[in-house]
Amino acid sequence: MITEPDRRESALASTGQVDGKPASVLESPYHDGEDIDHQNMLSLFWRSLRRSKTAVAGLVIVVVLVLVAMSADVIAPNSYQDPAGPGLMPPSIEFPFGTDPLGRDIFSRVIYGTRVTLFVGLGSIVLAVVLGIPLGVCAGYYGSWFDLISMRFMDLILAFPTFLLAIVIMVILGPSTANVVLALAVVRIPIFARVVRGSVLAVKEQEFVEGARSVSASDFRLLFLHVLPNCLAPLIVSATISIAFAILLEANLSFLGLGSQPPTPSWGFDLKQNLTSLAVRPFNVVAPGLAIMVTVLGFNLFGDGLRDALDPKTRK
Repeated sequence: MITEPDRRESALASTGQVDGKPASVLESPYHDGEDIDHQNMLSLFWRSLRRSKTAVAGLVIVVVLVLVAMSADVIAPNSYQDPAGPGLMPPSIEFPFGTDPLGRDIFSRVIYGTRVTLFVGLGSIVLAVVLGIPLGVCAGYYGSWFDLISMRFMDLILAFPTFLLAIVIMVILGPSTANVVLALAVVRIPIFARVVRGSVLAVKEQEFVEGARSVSASDFRLLFLHVLPNCLAPLIVSATISIAFAILLEANLSFLGLGSQPPTPSWGFDLKQNLTSLAVRPFNVVAPGLAIMVTVLGFNLFGDGLRDALDPKTRK
């Protein structure tokens, strides 16, 4: 027998509320039906993130990189574009990483290169997210011909090897830091569009969305205030890991001479330039290569930690 409280709870659920709380909040995996506000949810997320040693290590690396990029003018002892001494100097107190064939301080170029690396990595992914989210949301929610056409176009982009497509775009646009950001954004848009589309397909059939639709909520309000917030977890994880991919791809493009151009400090270009002196000064190659490895490792570790913290199935 259905009691009056059951009827009242069912009615509230149809409008997106249960016991006066939004259904989307109650269905969150962090509280399993408990009455927990958003502040407590954030606290649970942070505690889950701190439990992962790899996530903390990745976060520390990312924070250090950001601080280095912000204070490069203070940390770097020399200019990144002017010769500071004789060429191919070995590591010393004055030049911790030695000098390149042109006499520029490699340590200073690695420090300033952090700015370029983070700008390309973050800028390209932010641009890809901004363009990919509306496409994926609309394709997943409306379906029909828009979903068919847009997703087939995404499939067409994904059919090309990512590195090859980025090279083609750079050849067309010309080598520069801004064009690298644009090229990396183009090759990552299908990833975010598909991630968001898959999440929207699962969320749009839930009761709180039906309740919002029943009170004549506009499509814009429905999509960006009810549907999209419940799709953010996989999007955040994908974006964090994609930053590492973008940084690595930028280094590859700069190594081929299609990325940032001299005298802009680029770890990939410095790696290529110092290869000519590998037999004489091998450490000159190690410095930019190690910077690339640590940066990519940091974002990958942090992304894995975010995935574990946001996914209740992987949390211990």
